[in-house]
Amino acid sequence: MPRSVNAVASRARRKKILKQAKGYFGRRKNVWTVAKNAVDKAMLYAYRDRRNKKRSFRALWITRINAGARIHGLSYSQLMGKVNANNIALNRKVLADLAMNHPEAFKAVVDKVK
Repeated sequence: MPRSVNAVASRARRKKILKQAKGYFGRRKNVWTVAKNAVDKAMLYAYRDRRNKKRSFRALWITRINAGARIHGLSYSQLMGKVNANNIALNRKVLADLAMNHPEAFKAVVDKVK
């Protein structure tokens, strides 16, 4: 009996990877072995950086809050300590947005905790 290799499934698998490699430079977009490695590496980077993005944004928010707090004579840690002590339920994302785009509202928060 002849060997069956299920070419339909193999072809579909290759087409799926080559479709993901669309837009890559050189042989990475159309040569199966090169494209497979490129797509695998890209998926690893995407997985890693979805987590790194959260860290980066938190660092950005902390920097913005610190800059806003220093204008009003507080450090970041002092401000956050007082915000938590006064049970103000504003997270870093919201505080950073207030410090950057609505300084009068941020000043109101700082005055409330002082």
